Amino acid sequence: MPLQSAYIVAARRTAIGRIGGLHRSRRIEDLCAPLVGAALQDSGLAADRIDELIVGNATEGGNPGRLIALAAGLPETTPAATIDRQCASGLDAIVAAMRAVSLGQSQAVVAGAAEAISMAPWRVAKPRNLQQLPRFLSFEPGSGEEREGPAHLESSEALAARLGITRADQDAYTLRSYLKAEQAREAKRFVGEIAPLRSNAEEARDQSSVTPDFKELAQLAPYLSPDGTLTPGNTSTLHDGAAVAVVVSQSVWSSLGKPRGLRLLAHATRGTSPSDEAAAPIEAMQKLKADFGGYKASEIAVVEMSESSAAQAIALARSLDLDEDIINPDGGAIARGHPFAAASSVLVARLFTRLARSETKGRALGIATLGVAGGMGTAALFEAV
Repeated sequence: MPLQSAYIVAARRTAIGRIGGLHRSRRIEDLCAPLVGAALQDSGLAADRIDELIVGNATEGGNPGRLIALAAGLPETTPAATIDRQCASGLDAIVAAMRAVSLGQSQAVVAGAAEAISMAPWRVAKPRNLQQLPRFLSFEPGSGEEREGPAHLESSEALAARLGITRADQDAYTLRSYLKAEQAREAKRFVGEIAPLRSNAEEARDQSSVTPDFKELAQLAPYLSPDGTLTPGNTSTLHDGAAVAVVVSQSVWSSLGKPRGLRLLAHATRGTSPSDEAAAPIEAMQKLKADFGGYKASEIAVVEMSESSAAQAIALARSLDLDEDIINPDGGAIARGHPFAAASSVLVARLFTRLARSETKGRALGIATLGVAGGMGTAALFEAV
């Protein structure tokens, strides 16, 4: 059977909230189900037209996709699945949906990710003997045992040292990211992208995107050592949030009047040493370009990246000769927070706003990329249609 095109015709996200903040009392289905409804309303499709729901999640356990599908009012006969590739889970879910549609297995799929970390179950390590007490585990892969390689902070610090990225470079990037987010909010570029879960102003803006003072940034103590460059100010932190997209076949897209949307051109995931985790998005971007047959940097209108640190974003721009202005033009994860598995589906919602909601002229290409806990990077190339 020949492959058919798959189109993203709607994409929505919640405001991103601090852990214990905006979404502190929302279970994962309470966080994501209203988002599914908003995206379906945007698409013009009824719930009974959806063949499947696929979500990414890294903290809940079980199959929260099924809970979200039922809470969103999808028919009980609609199957649901949950994917976990850590931070890449949301993008993986959307790519899986587009592949299912391209193969003709489905005509319409809702896909994305949700992280309700504030309400997620605690992870507790089983004692090895009767004398040992249980201990809480983080969400990092392999956190129950000693790590062989450094975590993302050590990896970003090593990357910064290797490329000569200074503390001042990182703080300046951080301040620009916050200012971009503030300008985007004032220009109302998040209207239509963020679906408020309640009718108040707090639900329509990312909770952490409050521009800091540059002097305050410079005074923050480094995480790892007195001469380190990574601080709580120039790195991103885990947040609650969700983002979903509606993916349809060419025939459904035509029946909807061929609305503006996104089409996936290429997708690449690359593994690296855990000690080189911060550089993994660079590896993924290089693989993406090689797999797609090459594209000019000038053809890329926007790169949306959920960066773990300013050093990682600066390294991406320098290593791939990208104009730093096209990376997160409305602010990145440093400004809005990083909702773990949902971070990558937030990137798709951001690309939808930048490429599909706006009236771009000519061919408009955009890339979503990020690093993945455990030493992986992922990247996807989309085209506005």
